[in-house]
Amino acid sequence: MVKLRVNGEERAYDGDPAMPLLWYLRDELALTGTKFGCGVAACGACTVHLNGEAVRACATSMGDVDGQAITTIEGLSPDGNHPVQKAWRAINVPQCGYCQAGQIMQAAALLQQTPQPSDEEIDAGMQGNICRCGTYQRIRAAIKAAARGAA
Repeated sequence: MVKLRVNGEERAYDGDPAMPLLWYLRDELALTGTKFGCGVAACGACTVHLNGEAVRACATSMGDVDGQAITTIEGLSPDGNHPVQKAWRAINVPQCGYCQAGQIMQAAALLQQTPQPSDEEIDAGMQGNICRCGTYQRIRAAIKAAARGAA
């Protein structure tokens, strides 16, 4: 039995411990903000927080999260007003939007660790989160705005 906390709520899972966390979140909890992208932890669409650290839910097994705390995009801010989410709206970051939940989760973890990141720190911290629409300049601008509290 895997016991975990998802978005502050205690949960229990009694299935295959090798199942990816992504499928548990999407299929069993209906938390569909976390997206399937590549399935090999290379794109970042499935980024969630594991005890505050950004991880790829497609490559994190249920057995790896026993006793841990998971935060999804739905739990980052129940009203959608986390500083990163506000900055994303103010800067109008999304184009197609598919990758944006993962981008926001990665950015929130980055700002938790590095509250005033340089361009180089943003680039390094967001490495591995792919935006096929190429909104990287707006992503960087939104991260800087969130860091300044400008959104």
